[in-house]
Amino acid sequence: MKFLPASLKSVLLLSSAFLAFSPLYASAVEEAKLSEKIEKTPLPANISPEKKKEALETIKLLQLFGTIMDVAHTEYVEPVSDKKLIENGLKGMLSNLDPHSGYMPEEEFQSMKNEIEGHFGGLGMEVQQDSGHIRVVSALDDTPASRAGIQSGDLITDVDDAPLAGLPLIKAVEKLRGKPGSKVVLKLIQAKTGKSLTLSLKREKIKVRMVRSALYHDNLAYLRLSEFGDHAASELAAAFNKVQKEAAANKTKLKGVILDLRNNPGGRLDEAVAVSREFIPSGEIVSIRARKAESNQSWKADGSEITHNLPLVVLINSGSASASEIVAGAVKDHQRGLILGTRSFGKGSVQSVIPLPDNQGALRLTTARYYTPSGHSIQKFGISPDIEIFESSDDSKYFVFHEADFTGALENEDKKPLDAPRTLSPEAKKVPSVPPKSWPEFDLLKPSTDFQLQQAINILEKGLDAYFVKEPPKKVVSETSSKK
Repeated sequence: MKFLPASLKSVLLLSSAFLAFSPLYASAVEEAKLSEKIEKTPLPANISPEKKKEALETIKLLQLFGTIMDVAHTEYVEPVSDKKLIENGLKGMLSNLDPHSGYMPEEEFQSMKNEIEGHFGGLGMEVQQDSGHIRVVSALDDTPASRAGIQSGDLITDVDDAPLAGLPLIKAVEKLRGKPGSKVVLKLIQAKTGKSLTLSLKREKIKVRMVRSALYHDNLAYLRLSEFGDHAASELAAAFNKVQKEAAANKTKLKGVILDLRNNPGGRLDEAVAVSREFIPSGEIVSIRARKAESNQSWKADGSEITHNLPLVVLINSGSASASEIVAGAVKDHQRGLILGTRSFGKGSVQSVIPLPDNQGALRLTTARYYTPSGHSIQKFGISPDIEIFESSDDSKYFVFHEADFTGALENEDKKPLDAPRTLSPEAKKVPSVPPKSWPEFDLLKPSTDFQLQQAINILEKGLDAYFVKEPPKKVVSETSSKK
C-alpha cells in the first residue's frame, strides 16, 4: 500500500475484499451473483459519483481478471500454475505501458542486482524486449559480443537453435549466459542490413571496464566511457589525470579532449550528472519532470569541472542512450564542445526500481521524463550531432534502430526534434560524412581505422573555432525545483 496514491487505497481495499469473498474459480451463476453484490458494495458516504463509478469499475475488472484466470487454468492445453498466470498478468500490466516498465519477480530482481555489480558470465550485451523479441541495445567494449560485431538494434532470434520469440526477458538472458568458456550459437537479424547471421561465441566472465583512455598526438586526451555505473565519474576523472600526466611527461600540454560515448547505453542518473559537471563549469545540467510537480528536480554544475575548458568533442551514435544523452545534451546546450557522429538513441525517460515487500520482486517503472538545459526532451528524437559523420561508407544507407522504433514508446511532447545543429562554418561543411572507399575496415584494437575518431582528432588539431560560429547560449526554460 505504501507505494500507491492514497486515492487508490480505498479502491484496492474494496478489490481485496472482492478477492477475499470471491471463490477464485466461481461458476457463471456465482459470478452473476457477485456482480450484483459489487453493485451493492458499501462505499464511503463522502465519495463522489465519479469516484464511486471508478471504484466499481475497478472491482468489475478484477472480477474479469479472476474469470480469465479461471478459464486459462482449466482450459489451457497444459497445466499452468496460478503463480505463473498471475506473474504474467502483472508483467503485462506494466510492460504494455512503455518498453521500459515492467514487473520483476524476485528471481529476476536478484539477477538485475547481480548485473549491476558489474561481473557476470555471458556475452557482454545489453538487451531489451521488443514486441516479444530480444533486441540488442548495445554491446559492451571488449566482450565476445562487441568482438563478434554485434551492434545496436540487432535482433537475436535463436540461441543454440532454440527460438527466443515470446520468452520472458529473464529466460532469454538465462540462455545467453552460462559457464565462462562454454560456447553458444546465436542467430541474428542485423538491424542495418536485414540479413540473417549465425555466430558462434564463447562466453566469458564479464567484468565491465567502464573507462578507457589514451593520449593521441602527445596532446589530445581520449576518454572512452562504456556505461554509467557506480563510480563512473571518479574513474573518468582518474583517467583524465593519468592522460594529463602522460602529456606532462612528454613535455606537452593537452590541446583538447575527446569524450567517446558511442554505444554507451546509459546507467545511473547521478553519475551522468557527475560526469557532466567534470566538463561544464556552470549552469543547469539536466532536469526531470514527473507526474507530480513536487517531484520535479534539476541539477546544476557545482564547480567540480576538471578539464579547464579545454576544447571538447563528444562522439555519439545510435547506441548512445539515456545517461549518455544527458551528457551530450548538456554539452550541446551550453556550447561547451562539438557533438560529432550520428543521432543518438532517443531514450528520454527515467525509470525507478521499486522493491516490493516480503521479497516479492520489484517494479521497474517509468516515473519521469528528463530535459536538456534548454528545456527540450530528447524522447524518441535523440541528440542530433553538430557534424554528422558515419562509421562506414554504408551506414547512411541502412536502417538504424532507435527508441522510436520500440512498440509503445512514450511520445515526445514537443512532437518534433528541437535540438537543431549549431551554426557551422564553411570549414565544418568540408568535413567528410563518410570514409573514402579505400578506408580500412574498422578494427576495435586499431584507432587508425576508426573514421569518426580520426575526424575528431583532425578537428581538435585544427581548433574548434574553425568549425562553428559562436552563438549566445540557449535559454534555460525548464520549470523545476533546483537540486544541487
